[in-house]
Amino acid sequence: MKHTIVMTGASRGIGRVAARHILRQSPDAHLLVVARAFSGTQFAAELATGGHTVSYVSADLGSLDSVRSAATEIRDRLDRGDLPPLRGFVGNAGMQYTNALTETPDGFESTFTINVLANHLFVRLLQDRFAAPARIVITASDTHFGDFKHNMGMVPGPAWKPPDVLARTGAFPNPDTAAAGRTAYSTSKLAAIHLVHEYARRLPAGIDAVAYNPGFVPGTGLARNADPVSRFAMRRILPVMALTPFATSRNAAGRHLADLVLGTLRAPTGSYVDRDRVDRSSEESYDERREGELWDAVERLTAA
Repeated sequence: MKHTIVMTGASRGIGRVAARHILRQSPDAHLLVVARAFSGTQFAAELATGGHTVSYVSADLGSLDSVRSAATEIRDRLDRGDLPPLRGFVGNAGMQYTNALTETPDGFESTFTINVLANHLFVRLLQDRFAAPARIVITASDTHFGDFKHNMGMVPGPAWKPPDVLARTGAFPNPDTAAAGRTAYSTSKLAAIHLVHEYARRLPAGIDAVAYNPGFVPGTGLARNADPVSRFAMRRILPVMALTPFATSRNAAGRHLADLVLGTLRAPTGSYVDRDRVDRSSEESYDERREGELWDAVERLTAA
């Protein structure tokens, strides 16, 4: 049956691989890519070969107004019958900055906006347009564990604070440093897992929500805002680690994401999928009081 899958972060890295696998494995899928206008147009045209159905909606995920406009356009296209029933949303876009001071037009810290608020706004504005069975997949990260085993000391662990503090710039010590930017990243990924747990509790039956950890995937665009040395290492040196158990190749991570989106990789709602298997996220990530507070805050922060 024809169906629509909406995906952010599809034009590069593991998202690019996942998009191709989704179209190959599910010929009935209409893949709707959410991206900036130029990359979206180009990538949709590139994917729409061999009979695949692909379109795009333009959005800047760093602007809640832009996200709201994109979600409204998707709703309108679904209502007009221009798109087949909505069966999936993939919040794969992510960003890591070299500081914790980068601010969006809405006045929020950029990492938290792109990695948390944008996904939440899409989920909430599309919630009543999903046709069950449907699946929401949010890309998380094992940096949320905050230990050497999971990130080899490359990223500081999360430093949880009240959500209204996390949503603003300067939430962490020495906010102008790369360490603060990485802390903002790991904390935002912990927040994403908290919200997946809330989606599992609050969304109607038949709409599942899962968090996906691709592992450490060198060679993606995640470090595109880093310093030149770090960018060079991520592109040219660290990809060799994909040959070891300490990292995941882009191809493997993208395949696992596609399998999860399509349901080939089975995972109950609210679960955490580590690469290609359901596993437990960090002990810190299971805190219902914190999750409820986060839900209330992001509902307020994303209100029109």
